[in-house]
Amino acid sequence: MTTYRDRAEAGRMLADQLGDLTGRPDVIVLGLVRGGVPVAQVIAERLGAPLDVLVVRKLGMPLAPEVAYGALGPGGVQVLNDMVADRIDADERAEVRRREQIELDRREQLYRGARPQLDLAGRIAVIVDDGLATGATARAAVQVARHLGAARVVVAVPVGSDQAYEMLAAEADQVICPQVPPDFMAVGAYYDDFHEVADDEVTQALTATA
Repeated sequence: MTTYRDRAEAGRMLADQLGDLTGRPDVIVLGLVRGGVPVAQVIAERLGAPLDVLVVRKLGMPLAPEVAYGALGPGGVQVLNDMVADRIDADERAEVRRREQIELDRREQLYRGARPQLDLAGRIAVIVDDGLATGATARAAVQVARHLGAARVVVAVPVGSDQAYEMLAAEADQVICPQVPPDFMAVGAYYDDFHEVADDEVTQALTATA
């Protein structure tokens, strides 16, 4: 099992595999908050691309919130799996959406501040996280990026489970994932330093690459 020293080292390895995107004016690197942002910062710097955050919230089943039936994104974007969503009572769906919209708005305000509304129209969106366990959040991010007009969606992660990799490969245009161990453990097991990323670390990364 190969481990990364920290998220910055993981970002450097991913940037090496994204070299064909270096200097392209249509590329934007999107870190998934919070752990994906330090990885994304290194990639953005190496590619000479802008860094931003993509805040998404899964819409989870009322009795099984880890099972997503859809997702919310910025700008009022909502993505639903209608076959699943239609089996949920309308009032329960409304409550789940209300709760997740509040949290999405809070995070958007916290991380984006005065930054302009995210516009991905015609862009190559490189979605970055520090690892894939279930892959549900990254999948939601891919769907949201497409709804925001991205011309191409690339997912770049240092490590992931084989199930998550297969799921993302069917959703994104390209998935860069150097490690897909058959006996995948928790994402943190593949890092020497896997500290919890604080809010100010996210905002500092965005300021540093502005």
